[in-house]
Amino acid sequence: MAEGNRIRRVAQRVRTELSVLLARSVRDPGLLGLTVTDVRMTADLQLARVYYTLLEDSDRRGAARGLRRAQPYLRREIGQRLQLRQVPEIRFVYDDSAEQQDRIARIFEEIEEQRNSVSSSNEEPDYPVETEDTDGA
Repeated sequence: MAEGNRIRRVAQRVRTELSVLLARSVRDPGLLGLTVTDVRMTADLQLARVYYTLLEDSDRRGAARGLRRAQPYLRREIGQRLQLRQVPEIRFVYDDSAEQQDRIARIFEEIEEQRNSVSSSNEEPDYPVETEDTDGA
């Protein structure tokens, strides 16, 4: 249990430091509008998967290029700031969970609109409706 807490603490510190470094130190225009959403560490703390999102009008390829260019600097700074025995390798992963949530929300809204239009028009629904047999079979 204590080992799991340490992994979470280190991941949180990596996330915080990366967010500060990306906001204040890295001057790459491709990284404007980038937000670090999560960091997941392996059990041996050798690998940090850094999940990030971008503002809607940002270029994903440009951001990925900028992160690749900044990766050695970011890793060196993380090592100095966290003072770990071994500095984890940093891998950046685009986090599309917000986009997936928006897509699911739109689907639910469309379903709700269809239900409202069916119930307000009192017409037969477009989908089959199951009825119960009343003859006791």
